[in-house]
Amino acid sequence: MKDKVVVITGASSGIGRALAYEYASRGAKLALAARRIDRLEELKRELNDNDIFICQTDVSKEEDCKTFIQSTAAYFGRIDILINNAGISMRALFADLDLDVIKKLMDVNFWGTVYCSKYALPYLLLTRGSLVGIISIAGYVGLPGRTGYSASKYAVRGFLDALRIENLKTGLHVLVAAPGFTASEVRQVALVQDGSQQGETPRNESKMMSAEECARRIVKAIDKRKRHLILTFVEGKLTVFLGKFLPHLLDRLTFKHMAKEPNSPFK
Repeated sequence: MKDKVVVITGASSGIGRALAYEYASRGAKLALAARRIDRLEELKRELNDNDIFICQTDVSKEEDCKTFIQSTAAYFGRIDILINNAGISMRALFADLDLDVIKKLMDVNFWGTVYCSKYALPYLLLTRGSLVGIISIAGYVGLPGRTGYSASKYAVRGFLDALRIENLKTGLHVLVAAPGFTASEVRQVALVQDGSQQGETPRNESKMMSAEECARRIVKAIDKRKRHLILTFVEGKLTVFLGKFLPHLLDRLTFKHMAKEPNSPFK
C-alpha cells in the first residue's frame, strides 16, 4: 500500500476508525472525513503520521463531499480506494416514525455514498482503483424497527452493483461489504421515532465482531478485489442463504430475533 491513497468517510469512530488504523499500518496515505473534526485530529495524532489529510465533512451535503474529494485529490495527486463508510441507524416502528428520520438516513447512508462516489470516480478510473460501500445485513434482509436503515442499505447495494456493471470494461473494482452486528457507536447514536438519539445500545456489544476484525476482513476483500463480502456466519451468510431459499422462515426468525431486544418497539 505504499504511496496508495485511501479515502475513508465516517472515520471518527467504529469501522471507519479501525480501517484508518489498518491502512496506516500498511503504509497507505489516508484522507479521512467525518463531522467531528476533533475526533479526526485526535486520530491523526494517534497515528503519528503527517501524511494524513483530514476534512470536516457532512456526507449528506453534496458540496461537502465535493470539497472533500477534490481537496484530497489536490493534496495527494491521486485516489486509489474510496470507502464509503459513513452511516447512521434508527430504531422505531414505521407507524410511529417521523418521516424526517427516514429522509436523514437516506441523505447520509445513500446520498453520501452517491455524492462521494460521483466526485471520486474520475480519479478511481485513472488508477483502476476500488470503490467500496459499507452496507449491512440490513441491506439483504428487511429488519423490523429499522425500515429506514434497511431501505438505505438496499439502495446502496443496488447503486453499487449497477455501477460495477457499468464499469465492466474500465478496470474499476466495486465491493459491497456487509458486516453483521459489529461493536461500534452506531446503536448508541441511532435515531428513534422523533429523530433524537437512542443513547444506549439494545444489544450486547461484547458478543459482536470487533470493529478491528471487521476492518481487517474488509481490507483483505479489497486486496482480492471481491464483489461482495458478507461477514459473520449466522447473522450474515446464513441469513442471506435463508432469504434466497426460505424467505418465509427468515421473516419469522428475524421478527423473533429482533423482538428479543430490550425495549423492542414490537413484540
